[in-house]
Amino acid sequence: MRLAARQVATARVLDAEVGDCDLTAWFDAVGSGLGLLVLDGLVAVDARVCNRTATELVGPGDLLQPARPLAEDLLERTDSWRVLCPARFALLDVEFAERVRPWPQIVQTLLTRAGRRIADLDVLRAITSQPRLEARLVLLLWHLAARWGRVEPTGIRVSLPLTHRTLGQLVGAERPSISHALGRLAHAGLITGTAGDWHLHGTVADHLESLLERTARIGEDTRPSGRPARPKVVSGA
Repeated sequence: MRLAARQVATARVLDAEVGDCDLTAWFDAVGSGLGLLVLDGLVAVDARVCNRTATELVGPGDLLQPARPLAEDLLERTDSWRVLCPARFALLDVEFAERVRPWPQIVQTLLTRAGRRIADLDVLRAITSQPRLEARLVLLLWHLAARWGRVEPTGIRVSLPLTHRTLGQLVGAERPSISHALGRLAHAGLITGTAGDWHLHGTVADHLESLLERTARIGEDTRPSGRPARPKVVSGA
């Protein structure tokens, strides 16, 4: 059955070089089809609301679909795409959907991949809710390492062309804050390397434990020394 399906499950392949990439025309070609399937590369999907931009990273196996505004939407959203590594997309248009109709397993697999993107976004949303920026960065890099990391004798290496600005858009922070936070993590020996090539030492549990201990130590250092303050007595009227 796989051999029979392979003969008709063909799609037009589109190439994109590194840089800004307007996928609008390609989504128009998809029409009411299944979407654009990322075959190779790394793409940053930027969603801008008001003056803030949130970024999502997608790679091989991810299914992209256009954001179709609803009539009840009150906020204006602008989407843009940046190719971080040379990418290839499969155009899964209406004709493709018709050709693979006899094999629902193909559509089910694509739906599963779309669901994986939603799950990844839920994880990213939970990461950005962390109050400490260092914790957000640690969790983000470990999250990325699960998919794009490479195990080495000294830890896990994450080589992705992510600038400090892009990291900030992934975790909800400004670029200068990202630079300072990475410096503090490097000083603590948790993350070393340069922008786009990070080395994670230890485990995610070790990192979080170290950050919690540091937070507690900072809290103790900032407590006022000496005798406790006398309670203020307020006389009744």
